[in-house]
Amino acid sequence: MMHDRVVRTRQTQINIESWHLGHQHMLRPAVAGALLCTRRMIRDSKDCILEPLSLPGSPGGPTTAEGPSRVPCIFCEEHVPVAEQDQLLKHMIIEHKMVIADVRLVADFQRYVLYWRKRFTEQPITDFCSVIRINSTAPLEQDNYFLLCDVLPEDRVLREELQKQKLKEILEQQQQERNDNSFRGICMFCNAEFLGNRSVLLNHMAREHAFNIGLPDNIVNCNEFLCILQKKLDNLQCLYCEKTFRDKSTLKDHMRKKQHRKINPKNREYDRFYVINYLELGKSWEEVQSEDDRELLGPQDDDWSDWKEHPASAVCLFCEKQAETIEKLRAHMEDAHEFNLLKVKSELGLNFYQQVKLVNFIRRQIHQCRCYGCHVRFKSKADLRTHMAEAKHTSLLPEMKTWDQPEYYFPTYENDTLLCTLSDSESDLTAQEHNGNVTVIGEDTSKLRALKQSSILNQVRLHRCPEN
Repeated sequence: MMHDRVVRTRQTQINIESWHLGHQHMLRPAVAGALLCTRRMIRDSKDCILEPLSLPGSPGGPTTAEGPSRVPCIFCEEHVPVAEQDQLLKHMIIEHKMVIADVRLVADFQRYVLYWRKRFTEQPITDFCSVIRINSTAPLEQDNYFLLCDVLPEDRVLREELQKQKLKEILEQQQQERNDNSFRGICMFCNAEFLGNRSVLLNHMAREHAFNIGLPDNIVNCNEFLCILQKKLDNLQCLYCEKTFRDKSTLKDHMRKKQHRKINPKNREYDRFYVINYLELGKSWEEVQSEDDRELLGPQDDDWSDWKEHPASAVCLFCEKQAETIEKLRAHMEDAHEFNLLKVKSELGLNFYQQVKLVNFIRRQIHQCRCYGCHVRFKSKADLRTHMAEAKHTSLLPEMKTWDQPEYYFPTYENDTLLCTLSDSESDLTAQEHNGNVTVIGEDTSKLRALKQSSILNQVRLHRCPEN
């Protein structure tokens, strides 16, 4: 039974007259608004009692749903047109002491009212609404007001379902307008007539008059939207600042000079013509756009275990042969061109920078179709390769001073992967040591003064400077 469910609300006694505004943060904004609304009803005239709850027009604009064009009261037979829902809300507060919180979040007010009209005939109103007791200091004049809000799970579910249904209808309407080629409209600025699709007129105003109300695919109920804007201009009202002017020429000059050829983004009357305002319950286009994308993406996974690296291919010094590993490339150059880079490196005792110069030197000579062994230039690389293979000039390197020049620090080709495989390894140092170019001595440096006196470096210095 409904009495056994947790959704049952309890009566709360609140003294409106002694309520302090500083404590309003303790209640939900909708409840606080409802309390202030009721207090205005007591103190002021009935024209002010619905200020926190009223909206201009019915939410969502025209609907394609079937049903009566008038909305009944939840408790009695009073009916009002759908577009005048404020009158019905005022009636329910005055006559039935019923307050509906956050009316602007109700996507379909008519269906919402019809649902609760049926539910209130099945169970007492206190099973669904919180009771607000006012004038508690005067026992003989106490009144109970009933607040219906989405704190009740059933009300929350109802609002969400109405939102989904409204979104479905809006998307169907939008699709129909997108496919409609029978549109007929007149430009609001030059009175040019356009036939066909609505996008023709909207794109014309954006391109020719710098008046952009958004992409055509983001707009719904376009005819009604354009009629509202045209009516404002006919009433000599600026669309952006919404000021009224004495004549049409003054209005045009104002909108042109002030760059007011745009709509007022703070005017909530326009929200119902944009699909983005129907996407999520209780969120306007501003709230949707201000959301942080990082929250939507969720936590980032730093696991790179599934990363598959594709090794870059290195290119032969003499032909277009490519290999994924340097070992395969070295084997190819040795077999096909009789050139052993490791052997040259070891025999000449080349360090890293000298290897770079040598590779760039050979690259440049081959690119220029010139044999570096005999300095003869050929018409093509194929002729050059044939010559070098027959004359055995691939291993006939010129003197080191020819290619050990600063100009060969710079690569001949961009992203030459072969250069990235060059290094000074321990075998390089061993080769250099055998060649007599570098002396590598490891000594204990714990006793620095004794080391200076007995170090073998003294002998090396004396050997190289006999005059001292």
